[in-house]
Order: sequence, then structure tokens, then C-alpha cells
Amino acid sequence: MARESPAIAAPADHAAGATAIGHTLRMARRGMGARRTALTLLRVNQPTGFDCPGCAWPEPDKPHLAEFCENGAKAVAEEATTRRVGPAFFAAHPLSDLEHRSGYWLGRQGRLTEPAYRAPGADRYVPVGWDEAFDIIAEELNALDSPDEALFYTSGRTSNEAAFLYQLFVREFGTNNLPDCSNMCHESSGSALVETLGVGKGSVSLEDLHRTDLIIVAGQNPGTNHPRMLSALERAKAGGARIISINPLPEAGLMAFRNPQTVRGLVGGGTSLTDLFLRIRIGGDQALFRMLNRRLLETPGAVDEEFVREHTHGFEDFAAAARDADRAETLAATGLTTEEIDEALRMVLAADRIVVCWAMGLTQHRHSVPTIREVVNFLLLRGNVGRPGAGVCPVRGHSNVQGDRTMGIWERPPEWFLDALEREFGFAPPREPGTDTVEAIRALRDGRAKVFVGMGGNFVSASPDTAVTEAAMRRARLTVQVSTKLNRSHVVTGERALILPALGRTDRDERGTGPQFVTVEDSMGQVHASRGRLNPPGPLVRSEPAIVCGLARRVLGPRSATPWEAFAEDYRLIRERIERVIPGFEDFEERVGRRGGFSLPHAPRDERRFPTATGKANFTAAPVEWPRVPEGRLLLQTLRSHDQYNTTIYGMDDRYRGVRGGRRVVLVNPEDAAALGFADGDRVDLVGEWSDGARRVAPDFGLVHYPTARGCAAAYYPETNVLVPLDSTAEGSNTPTSKSVVIRLTPTGS
Repeated sequence: MARESPAIAAPADHAAGATAIGHTLRMARRGMGARRTALTLLRVNQPTGFDCPGCAWPEPDKPHLAEFCENGAKAVAEEATTRRVGPAFFAAHPLSDLEHRSGYWLGRQGRLTEPAYRAPGADRYVPVGWDEAFDIIAEELNALDSPDEALFYTSGRTSNEAAFLYQLFVREFGTNNLPDCSNMCHESSGSALVETLGVGKGSVSLEDLHRTDLIIVAGQNPGTNHPRMLSALERAKAGGARIISINPLPEAGLMAFRNPQTVRGLVGGGTSLTDLFLRIRIGGDQALFRMLNRRLLETPGAVDEEFVREHTHGFEDFAAAARDADRAETLAATGLTTEEIDEALRMVLAADRIVVCWAMGLTQHRHSVPTIREVVNFLLLRGNVGRPGAGVCPVRGHSNVQGDRTMGIWERPPEWFLDALEREFGFAPPREPGTDTVEAIRALRDGRAKVFVGMGGNFVSASPDTAVTEAAMRRARLTVQVSTKLNRSHVVTGERALILPALGRTDRDERGTGPQFVTVEDSMGQVHASRGRLNPPGPLVRSEPAIVCGLARRVLGPRSATPWEAFAEDYRLIRERIERVIPGFEDFEERVGRRGGFSLPHAPRDERRFPTATGKANFTAAPVEWPRVPEGRLLLQTLRSHDQYNTTIYGMDDRYRGVRGGRRVVLVNPEDAAALGFADGDRVDLVGEWSDGARRVAPDFGLVHYPTARGCAAAYYPETNVLVPLDSTAEGSNTPTSKSVVIRLTPTGS
């Protein structure tokens, strides 16, 4: 591994603007060329175009001509690239070469064009026909002692149609082993929201954000991860809303926004977004919201007593716990001052309508579920659920990750869903819970799982405890990756391996019955169509629905009465079955044909009805927790750079944080660095500490002075996933604790 020497400058004080446009166009032209760039980008997130393969932020009712952000354009350019990976590439690059290549290099090689097979003991992939590929998978699956020895992973990019077919095939095969990327990111949100509100999704629309009085953004960096959200925040500010940002380090996208869609934004004028920035210690959010709740209880008239009486359960136990919130403990957990908390309270009391947004900064800690439940407590106290301009807003990080769960991609499906499948398709689905992502790795590691099928994504790089994950994958008898481009998961394989090339969002999908479209669900429960227009990268590339149908027919054979061939040729038939199985999809075909699609029902939002065990919204009263870090250690959060989306690396810069030309950097508060005996620019190894005593090291990082909260550090994943212990997970959701990793710094090579 060659040493990186990135250039370090001061962090940016705003997001977007003319610089973002220039960077976007350079990246797009590099991957697609000028003409293809213009034709493709103008169709992103348009009513008759395709859904961005990046984040799940919803489209406005009246989209701009250029309804995409910088990182969305990068995602499109990666998928619509003119580069190709076919037999000649694999002939020139054996696995012994590819395993030493970076994820950035692998991703830049281009689109996959033909199925490829790695035989047992072979050092390279060779071309294979689709029929032979399906035969190999069927041979391995049907030779298992139990269907539960197979794992079927799903990435959030999969369409509703493909996801529905995939879970149907897997359950007809006989297992609920459907781990997905939600297990690693927003599972804590779903767990907390189902328990407290009865629905594991956000309760707000874009219009709610536009008309609210106060937006609290906690543990989220929209400037990099959901850039189109900045336009919604700007509009909210124009309507009089105020914004509190809660994060361990300042982010340019929450400081100011120069809207590239406006002349003012292009010439350097911008909108100041954050009214109060709370630089909280990592994992201190539960303590902060608990103290705010105590203060609200102490303030006459602050509690919406009618709402609490009519619509909630468990208030007395919650209130007793909240009144016991300790001021000194809160300051220690949060690193904030009394004055900062007082100012936050004043802003809360001045707001009639409040929306709380969050992302993985809240979901990837051991105490994430009670933290999000405390956020719900905060909103319930003032009746801020189920009325316009107020509610919960977990911001999902991958296009259609929410739709996948709606379609049944879940290892713990509800009984009503399984009952509906049984009625519709005439088979008895398995009822025992399957494995989530963490348990899937354990099953491979321990030899309890023998076949891994990945529908999109980059499982190896996205998962925690990299060395453990890679060793587990190599124990499989067969690994299968349905993909558009190369990534690390194609290099770290089982004894046998297959790569099945799939169409992307940008590609035209022609079947025997004519051109097809698919549908997706955004972060706010809006379902709409997606239609690619580009020529497929090769004649042998198939759509994900066609791949699933071909695989299901070969594996299940005559024991399945499902019309797989018909589904593969006409996606309307798939949507007819979705309509009959899943509530909210009535008149699916007609409604999705409308401009903007349609909104799925949400009982708390639409009716102030809470489908929980108590029939009401539930207050909760968990003990306050936060990560305790031994002397001489730091608490590390893993994060993305600005040239990155999930595990896909678009470039080696993080423009907003002032890092250019490298990724192996660790951001440390200058006072912490001095106390630990390190100077700005020192080379350090990041050594993880966990109760199992295993040695976990991310070597040779450049230390960068950065205004993080004291005691905290930050570095990019997937480079630091090696430090996240497989068994360190959130209670109640089993999500890896990637935002609270205890590390120590040592001089590189010591």
C-alpha cells in the first residue's frame, strides 16, 4: 500500500455554489463524455426519467430542470460510464492482481458486460453463459442440507419489482435469510419507531419541512450525503424556520448553502442555515434530548397535555425518568455547556411545529434505539407527531432502501405479510426469523452458511470487522454477486464465485412485451416510476427482475407455481401481485403513472392513529447511556468523504473538509492531539480496543487537526471498518456501532 500524502487546507464554510457545478461537470464528462452527460443528467429525478441511484431524498412537486446534486451526478456518471469490463479484462487481471487493487481503482474500470465464473482453485474469472451460471447456483443451493444454509443479501438500490421477486423466490426456496443494508444503517430507526409510533418510517413530507418552525438535524451531514436536502432547508429558512444542528464536527452543508439553481448562489451569495450549532460528543444525543425533556416538563405550559392524554401511553414512567436527568451527567455526556442547552430550549419553546431529522450519527451506537426513542419522547411532549409541519424524519441514505423493506426484504417479516404471500402464491412461507447482516457474517464464519447471493451492493466493504468478514466470505462454497460494476466483493470470494451483470437505473430495459419501467420508494414514503434511456452496456446484461426470475425458475423447478417467465417479460404483472399483497398499493399501475407517483399511507401522520401494541404512541424510559472512553483513548466515528457514496469512491478529495489527494487521514481535535503527544501531520496507526482483545489496526494515517468535539475523532470508511468489532452492535437492532469505536493512536510502525 503506497503512502498517501494529501494536501490539507481549512474546511469549507459553505456547500455547493459554482464550485460544485464545475466539479460535477468535470466528473461527469470524465466518465460519460459531453453529449452523454447532457442527455443523462437532464433525465435524473424527472417525472419521465430515472431515479437517481444515489440517496433516497424525495423529489419536489415541481422539479428543477437540473434536479440532481453533485454526488448524484457522480453516481450517475459511475453507472453511465462508457468504460467496460468484459472477458478481456479478466484475462488480463487475475484475482491475485485484483485483490491488491483499491476499491477506487476497481470501480473506475467500467460496467460489467458478461456473466463471469471463478472455478474452485482458479485465479481468474472466465466467461460463462446465463444458463450455466444458473445451473451452478441451483446445484449449490439444492445440495444444501437446509435452505437456511444460504444467505440472500440485498442492496438498497434494488427496485420495488426486483425486491418483491427476490424475497418471493427466497421464501419459496424456504428461508427468511434476507439480510440487507438497512441492518447496517437505519435498523435502529425502524426498531425504535415501530415500538413507539407503530410505523418504522418517517412521518413527514417535504411540505412539512417547508412549513415547520424548527428543524433539528442530529447526526447527519446532508451537504455530502443528501445534498438536495439543502434546498429544502433553504426553503424552510425562507419561510421563517430556524435550524439546530447537532454533530460532533461542523459540516459545511449545515453552515451555509449556495444554491447552484439560483443566480445568487452562483455569484457567491448564500443562505446561512444553522442558527445554533451544538458540537456534541459522539453518542451524547440521548443525554441531550433527555435533558431537554426534563426542562420541558419543568416549564409551565410547554407540554401538550391534551395530546399526551388522548394519544400516548407510558407518560408517567417516562416523566419520572426525565425529571431525574442529572445536569452534571448531561454536560459530561454531551460536552456542551449549560448556556448552549438553554439556548436550544429557548428555540424549542418558541416553535409550535418541530421536525427532527437524523441519520447514521444516531443509529450506529450501542444505545441507538433508546436514543431515537428519546427523540420520539421529545416530539410527543409537544404533540409534534401527526400534524402538519412536525414529525420524525430519519433520512435514508440509499435510493429505495426503504422500498426494499416495504417489499418484504427483511429477515423478520410480520405475520400478516407471510399470510398474504401464502394466500396469493399458494405456498407456505417459512415462519422462523432469518439472519441479519451481522448474523450472516457469523454464520459464514462458523460454517453454518455455505452460499451467499448478493443482489447489488458491496457486502465485503460495507460490513464491519473487515478481516473477519473477508475470512468468512472465503469459507463459502459459492458467492454470487449481481452487480453493475466491480468492487471488493468480487475479489473476496468463496470457493466458487459468479458475477452476474445487471442493468442500472440509467439503462433502457426492453423485454418481450416492450419497454419496461420499475418503481422506487423515497425516504418519505413516496412511490414513483423510474425509466432508463441509455443503451445497455452489452447484449448479455440482464435486468434484476429478469435475473431473479431466471434463477428462481432454475432453482425451484416444477415445485413452484409462480409464473416467473411472465413476470420477467412484463413488470405490470409483478405490480399487480404487489398490489394484492401489500397494503397501500391499491391501483398501483394507475397511480404510479401519475406525475410524481403517490404517497404510501402512514397512520400516525395521516390519522394520528398509532398501530402499536397499546394502540397509542408510547413514551419510553430507558436509562441514559453514552460511550465511556478510557484515558488516553479517543472515540472514533467512521464517515464518508465528499467524493464518496457509501462504499463507492468517486475521487480522492474531501473538498468540504479541506482534504485533497488522499483518504487515510484521521481528524482529531488539536487539544486532544497535543495531550496525546502528536502534532498535526504525524503518521499514526489507529488501534481498536474491544473487550474480545483481538488486534484491530488501521495503519498509516495522517493526523489532521480538526474542530471535532473533545475526545472524538473521525476517519473514512471502508478503510476504518477493520476497527469495528463484529460483536459490537446496537441493542435492539444489531446494527454495527460504527460511530463509536474506541481507539488509541500509536506512531506508524511502532
